[in-house]
Amino acid sequence: MNPSPDPPLAGFRVGVTAARKVEEQVGLLERRGAEVVWAPALSLEDNHVEEAHLRSATDDVLSRPIDLFLATTGIGLRAWFAAADRWGLLDQLLARLGEAEILARGPKSVGALRAHGLRELWAPASEEFEDVLEHLRGRDLDGQRIVVQEHGQSLSMVAHALRRRGADVTSVAVYRVVAAEDPEPMFHLIDQIADREVHAVTFTAAPAVAALMEAAGSTGRREDVVSAFQADVLACCVGPVTAAAFELWGVPSIFPERSRLAAMIKQLEVELPSRSAGTSIVVAGRTLLLHGDDVLLDGSEVKLSPAPLAVLHALLVNPGHVVSRGDLLAHLPSGTAGSEHAVEMAVARLRSAIGTRSVQTVVKRGYRLAVSG
Repeated sequence: MNPSPDPPLAGFRVGVTAARKVEEQVGLLERRGAEVVWAPALSLEDNHVEEAHLRSATDDVLSRPIDLFLATTGIGLRAWFAAADRWGLLDQLLARLGEAEILARGPKSVGALRAHGLRELWAPASEEFEDVLEHLRGRDLDGQRIVVQEHGQSLSMVAHALRRRGADVTSVAVYRVVAAEDPEPMFHLIDQIADREVHAVTFTAAPAVAALMEAAGSTGRREDVVSAFQADVLACCVGPVTAAAFELWGVPSIFPERSRLAAMIKQLEVELPSRSAGTSIVVAGRTLLLHGDDVLLDGSEVKLSPAPLAVLHALLVNPGHVVSRGDLLAHLPSGTAGSEHAVEMAVARLRSAIGTRSVQTVVKRGYRLAVSG
């Protein structure tokens, strides 16, 4: 009788930063054999609604007509509408918002709008707020009044960018996300990430990424954490919105096609054993095997200096996808010249080592691996 195979995540240690639905996530991981380190990045309490600030912002919204309303989260909209109802202002608020062109970030905000009789004109399939802004990029916003519902983190930079185009912007901060009451588990996880004692860390909310990086900065280990995520520790996110929070730090991350907890764990179940065994891929007709910093091309060892190796790691996060020069620059080792010329030099050295046809230039966009299939 054949012995039962080990579960797919046996031997792997996974950090979990979620504060909510944590029992479900830990259960999914442990049933697959993982050892779990739980360190909530955010408070277990409900998101904190700043009543006085929200009332003031609501009065401002009601004071004059709106041309555009940008809705970002379902939980934020529901909290805002509930507060307006307590103040006896819900009907006025819905009427004012209903006069505007409404753009929604994703299905949860769409659901909250429609539950109150409001209808979005457009929402991106990606659920990324950046795509909402891209949708507005070609439009004349001069003199347009835009109301932006924030999502627990400040969108002040978005407001500034819209104001530069002549828009009159009102930001509505419905709630703020609060860090975990006890920071010790997070400090412990930060040390484990920096010391490469965990293999992956999961994130189910963008503010959790910011909270972890803030905590890492307070302990003097932020650079160590970023370096670990760039090389050895896998950042696994529930969806593109959460993954986008890592872009500021130049950290590659993975996320499933559907923003669901089970899908994230399933991807982790496949990705971690694959990385442990080494990444094997056919590039420009040749077999490239990467295991940590060891690189084999058609079975022969290839020596890469830190800069071209960092570029290769970045291009392998999503093989065949274009990575911009800016993103590649963020992956280069600290101390490398801070210009895109450094990226071009690193790409040139990588091509020299693994083949001139291995890395393709995509004009005005960046670079990608010439993967087969």
